[in-house]
Amino acid sequence: MELGIYSFGDSGTVPTRQRLADLVAQARYADEAGLDVIALGEHHRPDFTLSAPEIVLAAISSVTDRIRLSTGVTVLSTADPVRVYQQFATLDQLSGGRAEIIAGRGAFTESFPLFGYDLRSYDLLFEEKLKLLLQIAAESPVTWQGRTRPPLENAEVTPRALQEPLPIWVGVGGTPQSAVRAGRLGAPMFVAIFTDPAPARGLVELYHRAAAGAGHDPATLRVASGGHMFVGRTSQGARDAFYPYYSEYLSLLPQFSGGMPREVYDQWIRAGLLVGSPQEVIDKIMRHRELLGISRYVGQFDVGGMPSGMIDKSLELFATEVAPVIRKETS
Repeated sequence: MELGIYSFGDSGTVPTRQRLADLVAQARYADEAGLDVIALGEHHRPDFTLSAPEIVLAAISSVTDRIRLSTGVTVLSTADPVRVYQQFATLDQLSGGRAEIIAGRGAFTESFPLFGYDLRSYDLLFEEKLKLLLQIAAESPVTWQGRTRPPLENAEVTPRALQEPLPIWVGVGGTPQSAVRAGRLGAPMFVAIFTDPAPARGLVELYHRAAAGAGHDPATLRVASGGHMFVGRTSQGARDAFYPYYSEYLSLLPQFSGGMPREVYDQWIRAGLLVGSPQEVIDKIMRHRELLGISRYVGQFDVGGMPSGMIDKSLELFATEVAPVIRKETS
């Protein structure tokens, strides 16, 4: 089973240059420690530093040897699939075949007005652009016509990725329609889960049924999951240390605009939020595996503007005490 980390580059009070340097250093450590993947998300807000994850992934590729380089997610609705493919094919060539894309619609919608897209076309934009991106990855030249961008007629999209085809996952936040779409297209699925993984069983079942109905073999399609994560030396110590940063992070959501109440936070941990000792985190990741059949787990390891030292220690525990046990139990 593959294990990794993901980040949106929350800025906190750290200057952007330092935050990005820390992130590259953390990715280098993850590579040296044997983690399998790092994924960088895309946001266009002042509280996040990653508006161009492909650039940061290119920097990471130059200081790493084996870790896979992914997004989490590429907001495809407000991007050009031709350009996205070119960027990641270039990254794939530079990194020796380590690039991946997780395509999604994103948790926020700030990119729509920023790049001149209409939110009323939210579903159409993603549906068409995802199909086009998958087509570009599968074939060249490409002929395509739709409603969301100019047509392509026998177009050569270059460079081509070193991997054939370039891995393109579909990110699913919890809507059944998204799981069905991923299955119908025969793409691997990444599911974001922040507390109890049990409700996601229905999504995985829908995904497999849709894949089979479209002529794909569900046994060949990969499912991954991921969510917020903090590993501490002890369970209670981890809960107490992480709480103020997590509360600050979730204050971005309307329901927690005044901060997350401690009792709600504790309920989320009991339900499945990956905060705790190494053994507690191992048990929770294994529950994802048992319930959903995942072959990869990726944890968001740096939320809420935590100090770099705190992030580094949690990452170290994940890489040295969590990952080896899970690999042994799933080999």
